[in-house]
Amino acid sequence: MLHAVIMAGGSGTRFWPASRAHAPKQMLALADDATMIRQTFERLGQLIPPERTLVVTNQRLVGAIRQELPELPSTAVLGEPCQRNTAPCIGLAALLVNQQDPNATMAVMPADHVIRATAKFQQALQQAARMAEQQPERIITFGIQPNYPAEVFGYIQRGTALDASPCYRVQQFREKPDAATATQYVESGNYYWNAGIFVWQAKTILEALAARQPEMFDHLEKIVAAWGSDQQERVFAQEFAAIESISIDYAVMEHAADVAVIEAPFDWDDLGSWQSFGRLQGTDAEGNTVVGKHLGLNTQGTIVRSTDDHLVVTLGLQDLIVVHTPDATLVAHKQDEEAIRQVVQELEHRGWQEHL
Repeated sequence: MLHAVIMAGGSGTRFWPASRAHAPKQMLALADDATMIRQTFERLGQLIPPERTLVVTNQRLVGAIRQELPELPSTAVLGEPCQRNTAPCIGLAALLVNQQDPNATMAVMPADHVIRATAKFQQALQQAARMAEQQPERIITFGIQPNYPAEVFGYIQRGTALDASPCYRVQQFREKPDAATATQYVESGNYYWNAGIFVWQAKTILEALAARQPEMFDHLEKIVAAWGSDQQERVFAQEFAAIESISIDYAVMEHAADVAVIEAPFDWDDLGSWQSFGRLQGTDAEGNTVVGKHLGLNTQGTIVRSTDDHLVVTLGLQDLIVVHTPDATLVAHKQDEEAIRQVVQELEHRGWQEHL
């Protein structure tokens, strides 16, 4: 059967000050009226019911996610004791899913993507699940046809076509490129954006992790061996902290021999920054993206987000990001948005925890 694993442990620091430790990006309604994680869950619809859905997050968000997704069994929200990137997250989820269903096929997805074509998304998952069941050794991912040379996404270079069109062998995964390289990728017509969504049989990814990351796999097996016992929390904290932080791309995907990429039939965006928020919300005649109460005079290309009916007035501004929250306001140039992470680090350094 098809199971879903939703990865919801990110901190969303590039969306500060809207995104905070107690309510990071996936817990916010940035793209529509519902929170990102709620949209991700609802996107599964009847294809994958709540009893076959597992959310992996961090410990401090477990209660909030259970409240946001009351349809899930309480045991379906798993809180990691510390951050160790996507490979340990996926490995632990795969072991737990495999324990429940030894023939499970897994669809793994982040909680903070924007996909509005739900029916097409479900059809693509079903296609990938059939491929994984027919060829259990195969790993399937989804590629997004790029419409501009993005520097903020990873890329997938496609190889030869497979029978299940439009589907190709993956020739190579590419890291986030510079502007010139991204332009070459897009112009070649042979590259997709990497959506970071995977479908595989649980036993397939477990075999790959055991072979490529044996130390990690050993720690994860010890965690699962204690699962459900009175030692669960102690063993989980101890063994998970001992795992090296590593992404699933580095741990498995870049080494896997049989990886297929399906050209996604759905619209997709990785809501990774305030500029991507601008893309999704659209712009007015002056190129501004505004959510909230705003008066702009001689203002162009600026993103404004306000809350609680608080008026933001901008005068003579261009290409800025202005985000108001009840206790913090950000004013930054669009070109400096990557440095928002440094702002969060500086707040930590100064001990201003109330703003994190």
